[in-house]
Amino acid sequence: MAVSRQGPVEGAPLRSEERPVPEPGPGEALVRVSACGVCRTDLHIVEGDLPLRRAPIVPGHQVVGRVERVGPGAARFGVGERVGIAWLRRTCGACEFCRSGRENLCEGSEFTGYHADGGYAEYAVVPEAFAYRIPPIFGDAEAAPLLCAGIIGYRALRLSGVPAGGRLGIYGFGASAHVTLQVARGRGCRVFVCTREPSHRALARELGAAWVGDIPDPMPEKMHGTIVFAPVGELVPLALRNLARGGTVALAGIYMTPVPQLDYARELFDERVVRSVTANTRADGEELLAEAAGIPVRPAVTTFPLEAANEALAALKRGAFSGAGVLLTGMTPGV
Repeated sequence: MAVSRQGPVEGAPLRSEERPVPEPGPGEALVRVSACGVCRTDLHIVEGDLPLRRAPIVPGHQVVGRVERVGPGAARFGVGERVGIAWLRRTCGACEFCRSGRENLCEGSEFTGYHADGGYAEYAVVPEAFAYRIPPIFGDAEAAPLLCAGIIGYRALRLSGVPAGGRLGIYGFGASAHVTLQVARGRGCRVFVCTREPSHRALARELGAAWVGDIPDPMPEKMHGTIVFAPVGELVPLALRNLARGGTVALAGIYMTPVPQLDYARELFDERVVRSVTANTRADGEELLAEAAGIPVRPAVTTFPLEAANEALAALKRGAFSGAGVLLTGMTPGV
């Protein structure tokens, strides 16, 4: 399912294409895809909030499948081994950011489903150094959202500075937030959620949120840290007003509508911090998968067939399902 011309997802910009099975290059693995998570970043790419880096492009960067074959020099994974493909696809490995453990900031980064074809397909190719082993506790469909929703939420949780046992605020409660809540709960945190959709509020309660409200509702306590998952700049002042002194608001999206003017005394004073979250490192992914398996995190998943990718993204846009959406190729049984 590829996009050549961006447009509203209701107009079905993703088109089905038949292509030859790709060949893995040096250091790469060919993966037979079984499941691919549906991410809001995919929606931004399809609808034009983010520019097309190449066209046509196959979106999808939360990919689970089995290694079909490997290219020259690739030896990290064996044929038949289950692997995950995430957003971060390649870095230069030599810049100051790569050398200092901040490869997510590498200016030469490439991303799955953006610079190279992703997982809205029956096959995908990945540099083996950027693939992940999937813990056996997760089925394919429930593992898929961990590979972006989980990883980005995990990094945002760390950058929010919330200590174990602290108070975490969340604005927006989609795929990433519902995984992050479970990780935070595993650390003994109390989690406070503001989200507009009643079904999303119900899921937050089911997963153990200490308090759940609508977007404009004031939180009953001040947060040690807050994550804004919804790509809505108007939420930043609200999050700051519900933040404790010295707390941090982490903005977890790759895209956000304009942030309004902030009132310094009311919203920023007392050493409150606003910071963005940019992509992830491979270490973030490895740590998230290990911690999620140990809790264990249980993603709530709504599945769609691969050919219904437009419908899946439209449902995501409407907030029509809680938790995560996942495309299934039907090529691997028992997902």
